[in-house]
Amino acid sequence: MKLRTLGLIVTLALGILWVPLASDAQQPGKVPRIGVLSSGLRPGSPGSPPSAFLAFLQGLRELGYVEGKGIAIEWRYAEGKVERLPDLAAELVRLKVDVIVVNVCGAPLNAARQATSTIPIIVAACNDDMVATGIVASLARPGGNVTGISKLTPELAAKRLELLKASVPRISRVAILWDPGYADFAADWRELRRAASVLGVTLQPVQIRGPEDLDGAFSTMTNEQADAVITFSDVVTYQHRMRVADLAAKNRLPMMSPYREFVEAGGLMAYGPNIPDTFRRAATFVDKILKGTKPADLPVEQPTKFELVINLKTAKALGLTIPQSVLIRADEVIQ
Repeated sequence: MKLRTLGLIVTLALGILWVPLASDAQQPGKVPRIGVLSSGLRPGSPGSPPSAFLAFLQGLRELGYVEGKGIAIEWRYAEGKVERLPDLAAELVRLKVDVIVVNVCGAPLNAARQATSTIPIIVAACNDDMVATGIVASLARPGGNVTGISKLTPELAAKRLELLKASVPRISRVAILWDPGYADFAADWRELRRAASVLGVTLQPVQIRGPEDLDGAFSTMTNEQADAVITFSDVVTYQHRMRVADLAAKNRLPMMSPYREFVEAGGLMAYGPNIPDTFRRAATFVDKILKGTKPADLPVEQPTKFELVINLKTAKALGLTIPQSVLIRADEVIQ
């Protein structure tokens, strides 16, 4: 009896000691906190585009995470003022978020990396060569605290020129609107030159550094008798795509762009990755990290969904008839 009583006491004592330890390990009261850092405009503010982060939220919901119900999200938008990003990133670190999601590489990612080397960072849509720039050690095993989705696809630059030429066969001189801040211009330019030599097209690079250069850039295009224009995914043209589309229309230049948002703004056509889809997939990275996977072990992914979008209203305004052979390849046609 004495031995049995002693054993019971020991068991109870160990149980009492174990309960708080197990409680600390599971931390049932701790709500995961996600930090979001974006260089763009806050959704709902004047002039803001539909936020790709809506797709990110949808991706989280599909995985069982609902903002305000089990997870907290700290939103930080630079409103186009990149100089604010370091302070915003520092705020997220002080809040001790579990993971930081940045919209793109460049300034947002740089700010996050400078603020922390330990908190996992996920890039929703990186347009840089993440290996060549030292962001990750390799796509398969990133190392460090950064991973995400790389949308670097320079081969698409050639495809855009081919589609533009197929849609408007008469073109022989194409203006290339580019911003020196666009890190991957060299890779895209190499692919464009290769395609241009095959298609018999002359390329006319026109440089801009900010929205104040756009009027002059389009004047240069028309003065040098460009037949069409291709844009990239740099910050200037994306944030000011409505103005870029208006200038293209005003100067009667068919415009090919990398994203559907340019076509929705009035551009002629776009071919490239579906950005909301990459943001939706970023949610899977958050899920894995919250479940214990280290970012160093999460391979960088690349886009799997590409889309061709054509604006027939713009084509009509430009007096163009898009060949049926191109229309049947389109994922969406805006009437």
